Amino acid sequence: MCPIPMKWNDLFGTLKNTKQNPDGGWTPSLPFILNGWEMSMPFQKSMRFKEHIQWAADNNQLEEVGTYLRTLSETEWAHYGEM
Repeated sequence: MCPIPMKWNDLFGTLKNTKQNPDGGWTPSLPFILNGWEMSMPFQKSMRFKEHIQWAADNNQLEEVGTYLRTLSETEWAHYGEM
């Protein structure tokens, strides 16, 4: 479904052209980590991860992100039904 919080945060840190908005939010939205991980539903996590993949594609980083994701072990992924 998506990387575990620490790995997802690492991925987000590699995304180009992210920015903090005047209201304090981020574009693209931050990954669900810490309390956000506990308070979000699996579908929300999946959609947010998809947003980050799309952001990578829009910023010509799809190959870089794909390479990173392929380095993750199975235990570094969260799966539906495990949360």
